[in-house]
Amino acid sequence: MTQPLVRPDAYLDASVATASPPRLLVMLCDRLVLDLTRGVEAQRTSSFETAHRELLHAQEIVLELRASLRTGDWEGGPGLASLYDFLHLELVRANVNRDARITETCLGLVTDLAATWREAAMQNVADA
Repeated sequence: MTQPLVRPDAYLDASVATASPPRLLVMLCDRLVLDLTRGVEAQRTSSFETAHRELLHAQEIVLELRASLRTGDWEGGPGLASLYDFLHLELVRANVNRDARITETCLGLVTDLAATWREAAMQNVADA
């Protein structure tokens, strides 16, 4: 008897489904960094179809982060909302103009943001 095939992304699906909100936020930010890293590399090598796909996915993540942000829950909420709005607009511009420099700037911001969220998540675990 053959065993049923396990989908390659089954582990990822389970990880996402069981992740705490702070962990899910870190996972989204890490994926955003990955998408932008891939997007920059694709733009540098003129692989614009790949860059387009990566940047669209990055835009979707930023929109999700923005939509899930409750700006009234903390003092920094409106500023973070503005950052997400800025990132989204810049990612659209980078994609339309096929501009790796814009994507690199966004990557720098997102890398810092991911590190900040990771640190906050670890602090949340330590406080619990």
